Amino acid sequence: MNLIVPSTFLMMIDLFSSLLPAQNVARASFKITLILGYTVFLLIMNDLLPSSAETPLITAAVLSELACKDSHSGPTYESLQSVFDKKPFRPATNLSNPTVTNISFTLYAVLGVLNLCTVLEKGSSLFQYWHHEFLQWDPEKCGGITKISLPVEELWMPDIIVYEFIDEDKSQRCPYIYVNHTGQIRYDRMLRVLSSCNLEIFNFPFDVQKCSLTFGSYMHTIRDVRVSLALPIEQISENSKKYLETSGEWELVKIQGETDILKFGIDEWDIITFWVTIKRRSVLYVVNLIIPSSFLMLVDIMSFYLPPHSVDRASFKMTLILGYTVFLLIMNDLLPSTANGTPLIGIYFSVCLALMVISLLETVIITNVLHHNAMKYRPVPRLVRVLVLGYLARLICYTRPPSQPETPSNNITTDPEKMKNVEVSMVSLSPLASPELQQICRDLGMVRAHIDSLRLQQDLEEEWIHVGYVLDYLLFRVYLVLITLYALVITCMWCIWYNL
Repeated sequence: MNLIVPSTFLMMIDLFSSLLPAQNVARASFKITLILGYTVFLLIMNDLLPSSAETPLITAAVLSELACKDSHSGPTYESLQSVFDKKPFRPATNLSNPTVTNISFTLYAVLGVLNLCTVLEKGSSLFQYWHHEFLQWDPEKCGGITKISLPVEELWMPDIIVYEFIDEDKSQRCPYIYVNHTGQIRYDRMLRVLSSCNLEIFNFPFDVQKCSLTFGSYMHTIRDVRVSLALPIEQISENSKKYLETSGEWELVKIQGETDILKFGIDEWDIITFWVTIKRRSVLYVVNLIIPSSFLMLVDIMSFYLPPHSVDRASFKMTLILGYTVFLLIMNDLLPSTANGTPLIGIYFSVCLALMVISLLETVIITNVLHHNAMKYRPVPRLVRVLVLGYLARLICYTRPPSQPETPSNNITTDPEKMKNVEVSMVSLSPLASPELQQICRDLGMVRAHIDSLRLQQDLEEEWIHVGYVLDYLLFRVYLVLITLYALVITCMWCIWYNL
């Protein structure tokens, strides 16, 4: 009801518009109004279309350990409770030895960009591994049990955070961890990272963003907790690409990482920084923004083929500019906004609008030449005749249509004094003519003079029309060259960024 039926109705109206008489100018205006209406419909209904944002599920595995009895398979509750009572303390028999925490993560979705310039929302899984010296047992004495799951809230955990967090992590936490018999703990949890990221949107929608995720202990210095990588960076990047390959608006390019030490005063913290490089999938924006704009520009170019002396081309172009303005207002929500700069696509739309305004001004000038000057019946100035009808006409290969052969009547003047002399001479040639015949001769002379005057006015009007046509052809070619160069530059820049 909201998508297919309205679209079908618009197409039906377009079919019935073919029944309008072809010579009627309103038919072209009717069709361009219908196209603009359909464009607005496409932009409005875009919110109803589904977007492919599949969220992969990450499966976690864990490990465990402790003391046993012969009748038990695995550590006993009493022995585990003694470990749970030590939760406030770091699990190290010698507190001078730091607890080593190995970290790995998998990025499985870029959920969105808030404010389109500063905040990036990502979905990921964080994997942590560390050694718990109080959780160890002999599998042979515990029925061959090598790992168990334990509740997270009963054990000490390293306070690993993401330094770029700007909001509370509202992702669901896994309530259990795995511990193996050697004391090695594995804890996997989902992360919904709302982090700050300085987005460079000048190349939008072909932009490539590079954001950082820094993992480290919030309180424990390197004397207590050391942080290292659990997997090679290349493997972390490949694992993330598997999940992010068909998910949402963004495509993962690569993940880079490095370990470092954060110094603050006399204290030092271990940190691991991951640089996530993502590229925007631009098909949605090309279909909804660039292609409709290109269609409107193409219609504006084709409007130059309307005859300027017989069609109200200015009204047609004005309607087109108003439609393009409505298009810009509607699609404004799809464009990123930032105080750091204007995206290139915004400049592209502004230049397109400016070119359409220039096209309208050119039409106004040509209309003035064709109608205003021609209606005054003034002869074309010699400089204009030489420059426009001579040099410029040859420059643009304009061929003037052949004029009608001159008749003797073209040599007869329209000056009133000379017309009076003609009348006197006609009457004097026949002094014996009757008054009626003399009146007929005078009337014929006046008719002939009026016809000659109309022919002279027609010649002046045709000459001004040729001047307008030459200027119209010249400005159209200049306009076409400007649009072609502009389109080539923009297309080359976007192609280069798209292939990065």
